[in-house]
Amino acid sequence: MFFIYGILTNILFLLSPIIFVFRILTKKEDINRFQEKYCVYSRKNFQKTIWFHAVSVGELMSIIPVINKLEKNKKIKKIIITSSTVSSSKIFKKQKFKKTIHKFFPLDTNFLTEKFINFWKPEVAIFVDSEIWPNMIKNLEKHQIPIILLNARFTRSSFKKWLIVKNFAKEIFGKISIALPQNTETKKYLKILGIKKIILAGNIKYYGETIIPSKKNLRLIRKLKKFKVLCAGSTHDTEEILISKLHVELKKYLPNLITVIIPRHVNRSENIINDLEKFKLNVVKHSTKQKVSKKTDIYLVDTFGETKNFYNLSNIAFLGGSIVNHGGQNPLEAARLGNYIINGPNIGNFTEIYNYLKINKISYTTSKILKMRDIVLSKINKKLPFNKRKKIFDNGNKILDNNVSIIKKYIQ
Repeated sequence: MFFIYGILTNILFLLSPIIFVFRILTKKEDINRFQEKYCVYSRKNFQKTIWFHAVSVGELMSIIPVINKLEKNKKIKKIIITSSTVSSSKIFKKQKFKKTIHKFFPLDTNFLTEKFINFWKPEVAIFVDSEIWPNMIKNLEKHQIPIILLNARFTRSSFKKWLIVKNFAKEIFGKISIALPQNTETKKYLKILGIKKIILAGNIKYYGETIIPSKKNLRLIRKLKKFKVLCAGSTHDTEEILISKLHVELKKYLPNLITVIIPRHVNRSENIINDLEKFKLNVVKHSTKQKVSKKTDIYLVDTFGETKNFYNLSNIAFLGGSIVNHGGQNPLEAARLGNYIINGPNIGNFTEIYNYLKINKISYTTSKILKMRDIVLSKINKKLPFNKRKKIFDNGNKILDNNVSIIKKYIQ
């Protein structure tokens, strides 16, 4: 099966220049850095590294606290994070790491993965969430480099896909040194797929730091202080339409309401504005730094990495990816910042977290606008109690420490 996979990845490699041209034109690749996916680098590397691979924004954000802790370890000289998306590279730029650099993950051909390993000399390879690349894993094992699957998450549907090629799956997963799944369901699946050492370490996405208001945050507070704020975070295509309808309904009861929409993919901003204009809603884009007025309905956040600043201003938030068939987005950041949560029924990516919030009467599941309206009206003047927020923080700290201590053992 590796032979067939090798042929397919080589065909993809031959077609990749055409694919990259299209992706550059659509701004899905960085024209100055796409060559990193061919393992072309501007400087030589002379140090052994600790390597993390986090495919996109969510995975990269989840390992930032892990990296912060590892950077304090004097024995670790260099950390490299790879990812596959331009948006994740932009998030990385906003971090203040001292030992850590970012590169794009190479195409998964046998030749390029060998070249990557020989260049960066990783002492341990840590794959985040559900990132499995067969050629890379095969060559890491060949070089006797330990492989950790951190915060592993496999849904029933992804598990079934691997079962279609069960023997191939067992050959790949059997090369992984240790898996740290985030829930019992994933632990069960990984055992069937052939990973021998599995420790249930908890979901590191529970972790979050307390946020000290920045000057930027204080400016936002002054800008929106006259409004009741509803946040709609990590929204996907069509969910902004539902939020628009909800806004129109809420305006009947809250004339000073402003709805902050933070799309999951900010490159959709113009399409979102076109959709909102159909409802005759007045929209202000965050990037324009335009003043808001009584006539402003929607404040559209079209920039990266500022979600927490807006959750700090609201008491209730809608979490996207839960109305469309996406599996939901992580609601913990909003909850830690004092928000009650409204979400749709499609939350399979974060079932454990949403169950935790529901038990603690923090989240509410519905796709009906009138029910959402009633929840917003009942919670918009109430900050989530401190004791509930503290419980989330304490749980997150415990899980983070647990994961980091296991990683340190492998590094040592």
